[in-house]
Amino acid sequence: MSPEPPKIVHLDQLEAIPGPGSLTWRPVRLTLGIRAFGCNAYTAAEAGQDVVEPHIEDPKLAHQELYFVAAGRARFTIDGESYDSPAGTYVFVPDPASHRRAVAVDPGTTVLSFGGPPTFQPSAWEWAFRAGGLIRSDPARAREIMHDGLEIHPESASLYYNLACLEATQGNREAALAALRRALGLRPEVAGWAHDDEDLESLRDDPEFRSLAALP
Repeated sequence: MSPEPPKIVHLDQLEAIPGPGSLTWRPVRLTLGIRAFGCNAYTAAEAGQDVVEPHIEDPKLAHQELYFVAAGRARFTIDGESYDSPAGTYVFVPDPASHRRAVAVDPGTTVLSFGGPPTFQPSAWEWAFRAGGLIRSDPARAREIMHDGLEIHPESASLYYNLACLEATQGNREAALAALRRALGLRPEVAGWAHDDEDLESLRDDPEFRSLAALP
């Protein structure tokens, strides 16, 4: 079976449907056939017009919503608190019961919305990638991030591998080897990662390390 092809569309190519209220709705989800989450775009032609209509989410659906100001400037009001939101701003509303509204500050303000129930399981790479860049510059923070990730992904080879790198740079041989053994048990190809990794340099001449990394 051939894979479903990607769909590429510019915002301006989406049908512009008047409403709700004074804003213009562009049906992103419907046009692209997205089923993983709700996704739409709203544009206000004039300053002062709604760009997110006043509402709360249906409590039965319990959707969280994320808004992104793609153009212009909006002023969000969420549960009575006001937030100035220029282009490039994300606004996350985790509680479906929160009352939200956004008004355009500039003409042509466009807000993208994304919504769905909180069922997504984030990948371990988020923690591994965040921690990886801090191993040498902020090892305490790197360790904290990795342990946070392992609470959610206790079987993540990449997180254990990064932990081995951290321990090795800190001179903690036994802890580094223990983490590396755990990573290899979960994902044998980790051995190849270790061959030329500078973070593991302190272990390079260690017989157990060389055995684990399948080095001659």
